Amino acid sequence: MSKSLQSNILKLYLVKIAKWFMLFMPIVVLFYEENGLELRHVFILQAIYSVSIVALEIPSGYLADAWGRKYTLVLGSILGFFGFLTYSFSYGFTGFLIAEIILGIGQSLISGADSALLYDSLLESGKKEEYIKYEGRLVSTGNFAEAFAGILGGLLATMSLRYPYYVQTVISATAIPASMLLIEPKTHKKIIKMSLNHILKIVRYSLHDNKELKWNIIYSSVIGAATLTMAWFVQPYLNLVALPLSFFGIMWTLLNLTVGISSMYAHKIEFRLKQPNTIIGIAILIPAGFIALSRIHALWGIAILFLFYIFRGIATPVLKDYINRLCDSDVRATVLSVRNFVIRVFFAVIGPLAGWYSDKYTLQSALLLSGLIFLFFALTTQVFLLKRIKSDN
Repeated sequence: MSKSLQSNILKLYLVKIAKWFMLFMPIVVLFYEENGLELRHVFILQAIYSVSIVALEIPSGYLADAWGRKYTLVLGSILGFFGFLTYSFSYGFTGFLIAEIILGIGQSLISGADSALLYDSLLESGKKEEYIKYEGRLVSTGNFAEAFAGILGGLLATMSLRYPYYVQTVISATAIPASMLLIEPKTHKKIIKMSLNHILKIVRYSLHDNKELKWNIIYSSVIGAATLTMAWFVQPYLNLVALPLSFFGIMWTLLNLTVGISSMYAHKIEFRLKQPNTIIGIAILIPAGFIALSRIHALWGIAILFLFYIFRGIATPVLKDYINRLCDSDVRATVLSVRNFVIRVFFAVIGPLAGWYSDKYTLQSALLLSGLIFLFFALTTQVFLLKRIKSDN
């Protein structure tokens, strides 16, 4: 691989670290509660964040294909900085809402563009078959960053729950120079003229014309929505089993280290299991995590969380690779954005429902409901996906 393209990977690691070094995550629910919010408000805020991503997810992916992945990553990094700056000086639902919308737009510009730039950098270097390995490392880098941020964030929170947001603002700013130094691969052929009609053609191709790609996207989106939903159940569950607050940051760190380590070995696990068995295993084990946690109300139930995060670490790079194999370079970012779009649509519907159900009934019943919903959709979509894979082979 040329030195310039190799440097792309290092810079993407820096962008990923800036994005995922989330000091606030171990105490975010506590921070919301300190500012007068309930769990349903938390899920509503995250649903709005998802909607703000959804609104621009596909257009931003298309923009990355047409304008350049580097430029959309730069713009997304700038908005990420302003989003956390807004959070730092907000004290209620309205301020948090504005911050989430800014962060959502920034995230929509980054998601898809980063993976597309990585894949095309490898493609140009003749190493596209190593994408799972590098994507796994990229995921690992993000989760390692989030893991270590958990420790520092927990320490900062002992002084004030707002301090993690102040430092987060500074860290998010580091993504701006890193993204500005990225090099656009020559493999990426830019589109001369952007048009809504062309965007719709790519969406139609992704979700209708190419049946294997369609079911890969839908299946991957169900699993992605499930892992996203679980992330917002972790802190309430740790409260449920009476884990001391001083251990929250440590636990968040260990969970994300688990994702990072399993992501590093995802390509080896997928190689041994093969695609059909990997798809079936993920479809069963991810929803099973919700159902198991709904029945266990003791500290040892945290072990189930670790198993869930192992499966999450395997699923993310593997399912992205299945999608990358099926699309061309000039539309890759748009197709990956279609996937992220569908994930956010699922979450925007299921997240607030789960939050409302938890407030009205119990956390355990909300976990069970979520698990059953995801189990139904995962099993249904994997049947169609495996049928399509078999017919194409």
